[in-house]
Amino acid sequence: MERLKRYFTTFFVGCSFLCLQAQTDSTLSVPVALPWPQNLQARLDTLLTDPLLERSQLGLLVFDMTADSTLYSYGAKQTLRPASTMKLLTSITAIDLLGGDYYFRTTLSYKGLVKDNVLVGNLYCVGGMDPLFDDDDLMVFVESLQGMGIVSIHGNLYVDTSFKEEDLFGEGWCWDDDNPELSPLLVLRKNDFASRFMISLSKVGITFDGEIKTGAPPKDALMLSTRLHSLDDVLVPMMKESDNLYAESMFYQIAASMGVRPAKASHARQLIKKEIAKAGVSGAQYRIADGSGLSLYNYVTPEILVKMLVYAFRNPNIYDHLFPALPIAGQDGTLKKRMLDSVAKGRVNAKTGTLSGISSLAGYASSANGHKLAFCIINQGVMKHADGRGFQDKICTALCK
Repeated sequence: MERLKRYFTTFFVGCSFLCLQAQTDSTLSVPVALPWPQNLQARLDTLLTDPLLERSQLGLLVFDMTADSTLYSYGAKQTLRPASTMKLLTSITAIDLLGGDYYFRTTLSYKGLVKDNVLVGNLYCVGGMDPLFDDDDLMVFVESLQGMGIVSIHGNLYVDTSFKEEDLFGEGWCWDDDNPELSPLLVLRKNDFASRFMISLSKVGITFDGEIKTGAPPKDALMLSTRLHSLDDVLVPMMKESDNLYAESMFYQIAASMGVRPAKASHARQLIKKEIAKAGVSGAQYRIADGSGLSLYNYVTPEILVKMLVYAFRNPNIYDHLFPALPIAGQDGTLKKRMLDSVAKGRVNAKTGTLSGISSLAGYASSANGHKLAFCIINQGVMKHADGRGFQDKICTALCK
């Protein structure tokens, strides 16, 4: 009924401008006389007659940031599973809380004496849950030992994984998904740092006769090497390719900012909820389970996602990092093959989301009149993800026309 009333209102507004003519495009047919934003609202009203919505749920919100007003709302307060659009909440919180100059850190130190090319003492490697740590970084650690002339180590290797809680998987993850292991010390995404380090040492002729143990370095340990990767280094593949490990690593960086060790998922949830409140959301029912959207226990509303997007847009310190990391319609990331033959190509920067029964899209769009829009579309209960993606692409086309 609300859609019908709005349509007739916009119809008669358009009549006051000129006689109505029908314009047919690839999306739908609307009167050319309707002014902004009634023309957009009429297009969206027509799209909501899609049979897909007879058998599934929809949450949709479009906010005009240029005009500072809501353009369209349908089920925007429904609690729905966000899938990977959850990464928007994680990334916005991380950028705002940690700052754009934050670094993921992994360190190697030692305590002991070096005599006749032999280290009599222990090595300590402290993990900071850097998902980008790879064999090249590992070789820098090895080369730091070579640089001291060390050819033999008489002592132990202590691996410090106290950065985060011991759980290797997130709350509410499906056992049969391709889930990443959430270890503070990874090499090429694998939880086998110690064995790889030993192999790397042997390859350059450094012998090791100790044991591999867990433990933190003493305060007087001497630093050998530190490997760093910036927040942007992690953020871009996290968003462009929807990398779940990168998102969970970001989630635990948020948790660690509380200064408590080990950092816990509950810490990150508290801080994300505070960020949602900062964005102006109050009284909403929602649940944060993880940082990637893999969990079936995540429930948010389109309103929450859009308000967070608007908050980020109005804060350049956040937006300048977030916007370049978002997939671009028809160009890159998870939107590379979508909206290719549409006016939305190159004008939609948004995060996709896919879970069983869920297809979502949330981000920014540039309308033909130059207005900047924030939007969220969550299709829940869709049996074919292609149906949800097709519907979302039509919405984006309507936003950009």
